[in-house]
Amino acid sequence: MGTTDARVDEYIARSAEFARPILQHIRAIVHQACPEVRETIKWGFPHFDYKGILCSMAAFRQHCAFGFWKASLMKDPDHILTLTGAEAMGHLGRITSLRDLPSDKVMIRYIGEAARLNAEGVKASRPKRAAKPVKVPPDLAAALKKNKKAQDVFERFPPSHKREYVEWITEARKPETRARRVATTVEWLAQGKSRNWKYEKK
Repeated sequence: MGTTDARVDEYIARSAEFARPILQHIRAIVHQACPEVRETIKWGFPHFDYKGILCSMAAFRQHCAFGFWKASLMKDPDHILTLTGAEAMGHLGRITSLRDLPSDKVMIRYIGEAARLNAEGVKASRPKRAAKPVKVPPDLAAALKKNKKAQDVFERFPPSHKREYVEWITEARKPETRARRVATTVEWLAQGKSRNWKYEKK
C-alpha cells in the first residue's frame, strides 16, 4: 500500500495557480502506475519512492518539471524523454499545462518501467570523473625534453604517478633542492621508476 505525505500537499498548495492541476495530475498518475509508491520531500521538492527513488516533480515560476531517477536506463519508444537541463530540470521538458504531459497511458507505462528497474535492483552507473590534467612545471618540462626515454615514460604514466613527481618537485623550498629533485626525477624516469618506487612491492 502506498503512502502520501502532507508536505507534498503543502508544496502543491504553495505552487503557482497554473502548476497545481499539473502537480495533482502527476501525483495521481504515479500512484495509479505504482500503487506501492511512497511520497517524500527531498532537496525541497516532491519525490516518489519505490524500492529507491522512482521519480520527482517540481514547480517553478513559469513551468513544472517531472523526472525519472533512472531515465538513462529506461527505454524511450515514445520519444518523450529529454536530456536533463536541456529545457527544464526534468525529463519531459517544460510543462506549462496538462496538454504538455504525455497521455496517461504513456505515463503509466513509463512509470511502470521505472518501478520495474527499482524492483530488480538495477543500478545506474556513475559517470567516471575525468582526471585533471597534470600541469608540468617549466624546469621539469625542459629537463624531460633533453631525455627522450624519461619523457616517454613520464607521458605513459597515469596522472597519479605524474602528480607525485610534480608535487615532490614543487614542494621544494630551496632552488638547489628543486634542481636536485628535477635531476633525480629524470634519472628515475629513464629507469622506468615511479616516484615511490622504493616502497612498491616487487
